[in-house]
Amino acid sequence: MSATQTAQPALTRRPKRADARRNYDSLIAAAREAFTERDRSASLEDIARRAGVGIGTLYRHFPTRADLIEAVYVEEVEALCRSADDLRDAPPWDALVGWLRRFVGYVATKQALAEELFAVADRDAEVFKSCRVAFYGAGEPLLRRAQETGAMRSDLSIDEVLALVGGIAKIPAMDPATIERILSVALDGLRYRTS
Repeated sequence: MSATQTAQPALTRRPKRADARRNYDSLIAAAREAFTERDRSASLEDIARRAGVGIGTLYRHFPTRADLIEAVYVEEVEALCRSADDLRDAPPWDALVGWLRRFVGYVATKQALAEELFAVADRDAEVFKSCRVAFYGAGEPLLRRAQETGAMRSDLSIDEVLALVGGIAKIPAMDPATIERILSVALDGLRYRTS
């Protein structure tokens, strides 16, 4: 493992058997699609049908709707965290900015899923705490590397940077080009400048 690569804690408990894993993955994909559509009222029966499995298989993996929603959310968080490792060979500033842009894209497209999860879980629930820790763990090495090379201001922490870009991603009713411009201005403000 390189200095910039970090071991991310596994937030999900995926099945080990190949057939169970395929069913699990199919259910997650079908639920992700259902929970990110405009009408998020898809029934568990509909999700099982979309996944090509029986309702009993869905309930074996996810006893409640809340369990399924949480699993989809956590899978998305893990994918974003793993993407930090994809950038480890990029120059420090480019790696950090690339991952922050992915983070903004994630936040912007997962609003519906987060709302669905907030409807069944408290905002201080363990799942959200674990996901925040995972985000910080993925972004911190990229931030630290950019700071150590002098590409970025050294007076900011990963939680401050994620709050900044996450807030931009949540700006309501703006077209993507405007969000991208605001994000570019904010990221430019993070760069280190000599006096």
